[in-house]
Amino acid sequence: MAKTLPTRTKFRKQQKGNLTGLSKGACFLDFGDFGMQALDRGRITHKQIEACRVAINRHFQRKGKVWIRIFPDKPVSKKPAEVRMGKGKGAVDHWVAVVRPGRIMFEVGGVQREEAKIALRLAAAKLPIKTRFVDRVERV
Repeated sequence: MAKTLPTRTKFRKQQKGNLTGLSKGACFLDFGDFGMQALDRGRITHKQIEACRVAINRHFQRKGKVWIRIFPDKPVSKKPAEVRMGKGKGAVDHWVAVVRPGRIMFEVGGVQREEAKIALRLAAAKLPIKTRFVDRVERV
């Protein structure tokens, strides 16, 4: 199983932050031949990343290789149901990866183009954002 949570962080809780702008890095394929690129902005939970990984690996049936280019390093806190306002910030509920447009989220290699396209389409169905299939184009 893939490691889906940070081992330790400097601070237990974080502020919301914002999702504006485009991806700062990971906009090109670096490892595999095909990839899945985000077209929307959003937060991807650790469970959604794991569901994508399982979907891709199930389709490949021990062929090819998968690289996961996003990691859920942002804690999201939540207060229990029916609790009055105040009394501080809630406990950490789950972890998310902040994704902006242009970010390559998954890369695959060692398989045919059609196989990769099907596998990444199955994985994209597990995500709350729009994505597109990208192919390796040699950069100068």
